[in-house]
Amino acid sequence: MVEPEKDSTYTTVAKVDEIKPGQCRVVIVNEKEFALFNVSGKFYAIDNLCRHEGGPLGDGDLDDTVVTCPLHGWDYDVTNGENHTDPDLPVKAFDVTVEGSDIKIKI
Repeated sequence: MVEPEKDSTYTTVAKVDEIKPGQCRVVIVNEKEFALFNVSGKFYAIDNLCRHEGGPLGDGDLDDTVVTCPLHGWDYDVTNGENHTDPDLPVKAFDVTVEGSDIKIKI
């Protein structure tokens, strides 16, 4: 588990070289899970839990900017959390920044 940095709204959660393009890593900050995706060298973070039945989005298949929940196939856009299966049930998307080799999520 990553402890938030003091006096900062962004928390370092990984290193750039740890997540290759097309991959995801689940990171935990303050007991909350985030799915962190690398889409062609740009990083995005969303809630890790699918709105359908809580499936782990970080374990889903990523196709360009869309992740498919491994439990029942709900699709989400990792850039904004939009739910392609049920637009009324998005997941929260979080701002991500890269500083040097650090990937940081705005919590």
